[in-house]
Amino acid sequence: MQTFLRLALGATAALVAVPLAAANVDKPAALTADGVPAIPRELAARSRPYMEFRTAGFAGWNARDKSMLISTRFGNVAQLHSVAGPGMDRRQISFEAEPLGGRWSPRGDVLAVSKDNGGDEFYQIYTLANGRLNLLTDGKSRNEMGPWSKDGRLLGYSSTRRNGSDSDLYVVDPRNPASNRMVAQVKGGGWGIADFAPNGRHAAVVNYQSITNSDPYLLDLASGRLSPIGDHAKDISYGGAEFAPNGTLWVTSDEGADVQRLGTLDPSTGRFTPVVAAGRWDVDSFDISDEGRTIAYLTNEAGISRLYLLDVASGRSRQVTGLPVGVAGGLEFAPWGTLGLTISSARSPSDAYTVDPKSLKVTRWTNSETGGLDPQANVEPELIDVKSFDGQAVSGFLYRPDPRRFPGKRPVIVNIHGGPEGQTRPGFQGRNNYLLNELGIAIFYPNVRGSTGYGKRFVSLDNGPFKREDSVKDISAFLDRLSADPALDPARMAVTGGSYGGYMCYASAIRYANRFKGALCNVAISNFVTFLENTQSYRRDLRRVEYGDERIPAERAKLEDISPLRRIGEIKAPLFVVQGANDPRVPKSEADQLVKGLRSRGNQVWYLVGENEGHGFAKKENQDYQFWASLLFWQKELLGQ
Repeated sequence: MQTFLRLALGATAALVAVPLAAANVDKPAALTADGVPAIPRELAARSRPYMEFRTAGFAGWNARDKSMLISTRFGNVAQLHSVAGPGMDRRQISFEAEPLGGRWSPRGDVLAVSKDNGGDEFYQIYTLANGRLNLLTDGKSRNEMGPWSKDGRLLGYSSTRRNGSDSDLYVVDPRNPASNRMVAQVKGGGWGIADFAPNGRHAAVVNYQSITNSDPYLLDLASGRLSPIGDHAKDISYGGAEFAPNGTLWVTSDEGADVQRLGTLDPSTGRFTPVVAAGRWDVDSFDISDEGRTIAYLTNEAGISRLYLLDVASGRSRQVTGLPVGVAGGLEFAPWGTLGLTISSARSPSDAYTVDPKSLKVTRWTNSETGGLDPQANVEPELIDVKSFDGQAVSGFLYRPDPRRFPGKRPVIVNIHGGPEGQTRPGFQGRNNYLLNELGIAIFYPNVRGSTGYGKRFVSLDNGPFKREDSVKDISAFLDRLSADPALDPARMAVTGGSYGGYMCYASAIRYANRFKGALCNVAISNFVTFLENTQSYRRDLRRVEYGDERIPAERAKLEDISPLRRIGEIKAPLFVVQGANDPRVPKSEADQLVKGLRSRGNQVWYLVGENEGHGFAKKENQDYQFWASLLFWQKELLGQ
């Protein structure tokens, strides 16, 4: 009888335990949640529709069957799909555990793809056929896929295969992996093949050294000789390079201007001749039609994309006005003349579109799901302009909750972009629409000095250790403006950001400790010296140009002085730190040392680590769990729940 009672009581206890366990969401196996509360299943269910949006990115054309290649996600990560026509089924053609990207050869007979492992960014290049990958690279080094040659015979790429640091230039005929060969041995991690010349004997190469300095070359594919184009002693940035069918080299460049203009570059003289200027805005990107008569180009006007078609013969441009107002990219003409691109807006996730160059008719090819929610209910952003401490104009985008549903003063999250040479633009908010539409939390995205999109003078204003904190000071002007807004609550403000925005998150939590109630900092730099010493070698010199050189005593001392780790005693607000264990840019050690330092002082820190992630979470199950954890954090710190 006693044995029976013990068994019965044990069974009862087990029955009781099941509902308790089921009350929480199962944490993905690859996540380590240190100090992060369990996620209530009810919270996940309530927010579930906002987790289920999809995006579709245009990735090119197949010349054989005229299908469109897109990247979209039906499982845990984005994969490649084929779409036969507008609104038709998305037929999945890759089935990998990691996200990948790719492009068809101009012949349409070979699909080359690029994939890393767990976010480590050591990309390998493959061919994909019948659902199987065939490795073209060494399986160990970092390889960045470049363009196909015009005849579709060769694929160009750069690789750190030789020494782990320098991005040497390679070509391969993917149909014959044994043809793989190094064309040019170089010094530095910023080299890449931009385009092959129509003659098949040369290629345009760009050596990226900083956001304001990139050097173009003409590469002889037979000898490996690199001939400089233009004066490399000057700080000139080239944003793109492409050969027209007649051999003319078109580029975007800021030579002679503060912004990127579209024009031609003579490889023999180095002379840049601007053809298209967008006033005070950058020409972001461009593509040339196969017959060479039309060039499509995008401008970045205060963050909003505008698409134009240039008639090369007349020099006249026509604006395509039938596109949604938002952010566009990925321009590519099909061999038969149709232009493909990707567009995202506040009320539409990224989707693939086409434009008829003759009629300018716009056709939407994909209609990505939004979890059953009406995307038209999402709020459009408001552009905010302020003057910073030194009179410099800075701006950002404010998303406000619907005042009819959320009257009174609302809490605000200041979300700072990374880069630092990045820019927040008015695209789809994804999961963050839950904060706006269901919790009534406003979100403000500042574009502090050092952001792209506002000219090379502006992007250089934070360069080096002695100007670095000027961008942090910009946040003060935004906070003053937001605090004066009658619909926003200055007593309930928080900060978040990723990568360089993660550093800004830490630094803002320190400088504005009396204004921020919480900070969620993602893949963030905590000490500039240890960051520069431990970031992957192929990118170290590129980052020294931006942040400063830790090998120079005066710069090292200043880098130490402005590092958040040096001043963690000044962080008062609760902190949530997110990190990918395989991050090659900002190593996990940056997060570890800050979390350890804060906890030794008795500070509250939530710490979420993705063991199969890199510089930001890419897998849906991890993204969902991270967002649910952030909801708990914001509800606690901003809403008092």
